[in-house]
Amino acid sequence: MNNDFHYYATYCSAYLAGYSHEECLEICYSAQLVDWCTRTFLSKLKAPLAAATTQLSLELMDERSDSIGIQDITRIWSSFHFLPYDLHAKKPHCSKRYLNKYRLICKPNGDLLAKTVNLAKGKSLQAVGIAMHVLADTWAHKNFAGTPSLVINNINYYIYELLPDDEGFTERPIKFSHNPSAKDDIENSVYVNTIYQDSENAIMNLGHGRAGHLPDYSFIRYKYLPAWAEYEEELKDNPSDYYHAVCQMVYAMKYLRGEYETFEKCTYDIESVGKWEKRIKDIIGKRRLNAAEDWKALGEELSGEKIVPFELERYHNEFTSADDKENTFLGKFINAALAQKSMVSTEIYQSGNKLAGHPVNPDKEGFKKKRRSERSGKKGKGGKEI
Repeated sequence: MNNDFHYYATYCSAYLAGYSHEECLEICYSAQLVDWCTRTFLSKLKAPLAAATTQLSLELMDERSDSIGIQDITRIWSSFHFLPYDLHAKKPHCSKRYLNKYRLICKPNGDLLAKTVNLAKGKSLQAVGIAMHVLADTWAHKNFAGTPSLVINNINYYIYELLPDDEGFTERPIKFSHNPSAKDDIENSVYVNTIYQDSENAIMNLGHGRAGHLPDYSFIRYKYLPAWAEYEEELKDNPSDYYHAVCQMVYAMKYLRGEYETFEKCTYDIESVGKWEKRIKDIIGKRRLNAAEDWKALGEELSGEKIVPFELERYHNEFTSADDKENTFLGKFINAALAQKSMVSTEIYQSGNKLAGHPVNPDKEGFKKKRRSERSGKKGKGGKEI
């Protein structure tokens, strides 16, 4: 998903769930920050690097290609962008190596989604925002896995866009370009994707790279033949999925606010969203690269307040100048990110799947480690403090 949904649509959902304007801004900022909290960003803050929630392209290109590198990638992308649906899924006549990757496929309403939402219960607004990013991505990134895998994530020549018309839909072949500086040409169904590489674990085969930004556009419907589905035709209906994401976010945030005693999977607040259904579906279904302006207008109409744009550096000075960094905006975000990564990596590891490596330990890799290092003055390689 793009900033139009993670920032502005999350703001709208939070307001419909009953949060104040100020609370909505903190929640949607946190949801959007998940797509920006890289090790490069954390290094500038001198913050715990284990809290990274995404990776820059250059960081991925520099990543190790051995099992240690794959585990590092998988911990990040499976925890925040491609939440596994069923870590104990069954698939006959396949190897354990393949099965481990198959079990990391992302879909909505898995057990880990409930654990993600429950993890944010009673925690900071930053934790709520992170949970909403993860929840929304289970809909957008459905059918892809947060680990490099050609067999799981590849898109072949059979992929068609379904364009609505008076009689239903017209199918149009999708063409892909590999020029990273080019823009997607939605009028002619020409989209930018990663270059095909036949190595199973190549970085180009991470997540939905082979499908380009198709999963990130709310308007698109497309069908293709994934290998994990035995090359049976799979339809991805983003307009429907994105509307479900809004309704589920509203329900989840009402639960987090205390309106419900339990969070139930496959439950959506259709009633609260219903008044705005046509408006929201029109925003979701309109063909354009970014719907931020329309979502922003809706959010400001809902609250009567101005929604300031996302600015990555907004909380930088507060964090770097604070003595108690954990109680700053970014400190709370970092702790919530570490908790989410710890929960997901633990669940993957305890399922017998080693693709994400050993679980993340917030006490050893977060602020507590930094405080211990500062007290001891311990140095790492090259004389750097660790």
